[in-house]
Amino acid sequence: MSEPQAPARAPLARQLTRFVISGGISAVVDFGLLNLLMAVGLGPSLAKALSFIAGTTTAYLINRRWTFEADPSKRRFAAVVALYGLTFAVQVGLWTLCYPWLLATTGSDAWARIGGFVIAQGVATTVNFVVQRSLIFR
Repeated sequence: MSEPQAPARAPLARQLTRFVISGGISAVVDFGLLNLLMAVGLGPSLAKALSFIAGTTTAYLINRRWTFEADPSKRRFAAVVALYGLTFAVQVGLWTLCYPWLLATTGSDAWARIGGFVIAQGVATTVNFVVQRSLIFR
């Protein structure tokens, strides 16, 4: 008798496409909440921290089911929480550095928010995909 085989891993192109789509949805949640929280008076760093949590929770739920087609797992969930801790520090740290610098450089709050968000989100998203694909959902 032959041993049961694990399901085939989805091709990189499909996973990357789905990751980008789920990231877009999550970024809308993150950036929308960031702007809402800043509009109601929260400081930029606290607003970013809270919006990051909402965005990454959205991303995890979509990526686990759709992008990487993985069953629920306590080990995998713990690994994702650790990864999100790392990307939280990267994203909020970059935002905290970039936002005031871009605000002083451009003189535009809108450009500072967008630029800071794109830089922080881009770096964190790259780290997230590489670690999730190569370690967590392999």
